[in-house]
Amino acid sequence: MNRVQQFWNDFCVATGQEGIKYKDAFQFGVSPDWLADLVIKGKKTATTSGFIFYELEKEEIPKTGEYYIILDGKEEPVAVIQIESVEVVPMNEVTEEFALAEGEGDYQNWWEAHEKFFTESLREYDMEFSPSMLVVCERFKKVYPL
Repeated sequence: MNRVQQFWNDFCVATGQEGIKYKDAFQFGVSPDWLADLVIKGKKTATTSGFIFYELEKEEIPKTGEYYIILDGKEEPVAVIQIESVEVVPMNEVTEEFALAEGEGDYQNWWEAHEKFFTESLREYDMEFSPSMLVVCERFKKVYPL
């Protein structure tokens, strides 16, 4: 059994859950260790991703109630989160309160980090960043480790 599945099984046993599945296991952004640590400490309770990437990769956007496993920089599972809300909005309408829930600094830091990340990611598809591009704003809670 792989480490991710074992981690999920440990979560299910620890929380008395049966018959549920996790949607995916992933790393956050360009600093996965730092961001995973923010999740573990409860400082990061939100994330923003580009809606266009879900369309380009033909993936569904996350749904309320789904579980995800957060991986660190070595692709080791470190936390389980559960999605609490999902909203698709233009990036320039994301509130400061939401940006702060990402736990990575002030609104200006949030904007600059996301603009840089989206600009570089879009370049791979010969597309350009726009301040009004649609983004997927997810709020989540860490449910494991307890």
